[in-house]
Amino acid sequence: MNLMIIKSVRTNNFKDEAIMQKITDMWKEASKVLKNQDEVTYGLYHDYESDYKGDYTLSVAKESSDNLATIKIPNASNYEIFEVNTSDENGILNSWKQIWEREEKGGLKRAYSYDFEKYYMNGQIEIHIATI
Repeated sequence: MNLMIIKSVRTNNFKDEAIMQKITDMWKEASKVLKNQDEVTYGLYHDYESDYKGDYTLSVAKESSDNLATIKIPNASNYEIFEVNTSDENGILNSWKQIWEREEKGGLKRAYSYDFEKYYMNGQIEIHIATI
């Protein structure tokens, strides 16, 4: 799968006091480019400094057939997929907390290459975690 980056921010889940504002602003800017498009949208996590406690880049992306301006995401079989409870306004954050908890307990071996949230047009959201 090839993804074209629309907008990105560099942040940290635990040390960046402006994280929510950065992410909100990034999505607002990206939505100007993505408006009126009927396609799946991605929140792509990449360029990890270390693990989930370190700095990383979060990008809004969409699928693209243009190989020049894209990031190639590895084979989907190397991902564990987590369904987000979209009826809960904190569904995405709660899913990430479950992912981090499983990792802390040794039940999830993350690759820290490319992880992504996949936003379907019907409102469904999945989090895809690269595993080793």
